[in-house]
Amino acid sequence: MRSGGMEIEMEQGKKAWLVLADGSVWEGWSFGAQGTSIGEIVFTTGMTGYQEVLTDPSYYGQIVTQTYPLIGNYGINLEDMESAASHVKGYIVREWCEQPSNFRVAMDIDQYLKKQKIIAVSGIDTRQLTKKLREYGVMNGAVTTEYDHIDQKKLMEEIRSFVIADAVQSVTCRQITEQKCEQGRHRVILMDFGYKRNIVRSLHKRGCDVTVVPSWTKAEEILAMKPDGIMLSNGPGDPQENTAVIGEIKKLFDQNVPIFGICLGHQLTALANGARTVKLKYGHRGANQPVRDLAHDRTYITSQNHGYAVQGDTLDPAAGQVSHVNANDGTVEGIRYKNRPCFTVQFHPEASAGPRDTAYLFDEFIAMMEKEGK
Repeated sequence: MRSGGMEIEMEQGKKAWLVLADGSVWEGWSFGAQGTSIGEIVFTTGMTGYQEVLTDPSYYGQIVTQTYPLIGNYGINLEDMESAASHVKGYIVREWCEQPSNFRVAMDIDQYLKKQKIIAVSGIDTRQLTKKLREYGVMNGAVTTEYDHIDQKKLMEEIRSFVIADAVQSVTCRQITEQKCEQGRHRVILMDFGYKRNIVRSLHKRGCDVTVVPSWTKAEEILAMKPDGIMLSNGPGDPQENTAVIGEIKKLFDQNVPIFGICLGHQLTALANGARTVKLKYGHRGANQPVRDLAHDRTYITSQNHGYAVQGDTLDPAAGQVSHVNANDGTVEGIRYKNRPCFTVQFHPEASAGPRDTAYLFDEFIAMMEKEGK
């Protein structure tokens, strides 16, 4: 049996297929849920952290390919979830482990995907698929267990017309919640665009009580809570869609409250300051992206998950300056704003799962709040 031009031996089971918008069909084996799901096909290069990938809301609308060949070997536990549910549209692996080994394991990955109703395909030549996405860019596709008895022409039409829409509104929380820590010294408002729980853990570790608010919360309501600082979280989708949120960030920006933005929060802050964003060919997803800190002349290895980037030359030099760049392709990875207590980064300093090289940015945020609070 062939999948993407490579002979693969697969144990007998129920068949599943990956269908791409370019018309190619990849045959594999089903695990997880049954049915058909359409999304944007992306790849992530992390060797570990598949549980964090599955529960990262930033993957909303996407069918995720793991480039590492064996997935699920340490199972699924209940402590490392980055959100309450999985938001991926599908999952693709070379091989999944049926007998995980870990003292915290609560279930295997197949059981988890079934519970979350996520359709998954194994036995795919993920290396060949990744090469295709790198050459031609991310593309729409479907994972299905029904390809041999559905209307294939209609499926292809649906694949080619698919767009990710209302992403932030689909993953944000529905009400304000308080997440306090022991001996909280600062109050931080976290605007939830699809936040990862390790952002809250990182703030708790540094003595911050965190109030999580939905993405549509007005600036006036946030300021009425008298925060010491504001976190703008990661999240999915095209940042330019979020025109109402961008307008509220503009209002917050004018109040001199310390602001720290991550990933989508970084992009939205740039848009609020007149810059533009662009969709990348295949994005940055994984735990091994090198980023140069220009101020300190150091390179850090970072965790990333994004398909869009800020265009640095569209940012008004009077508003801010690029502070970090990707060492591979030179894209903008951070901005420090002038005359405002605000900085943002494209990568994930909360880095769950790993690396932790840039956790120092949370310390800088704490220092900024302490300075402004004097």
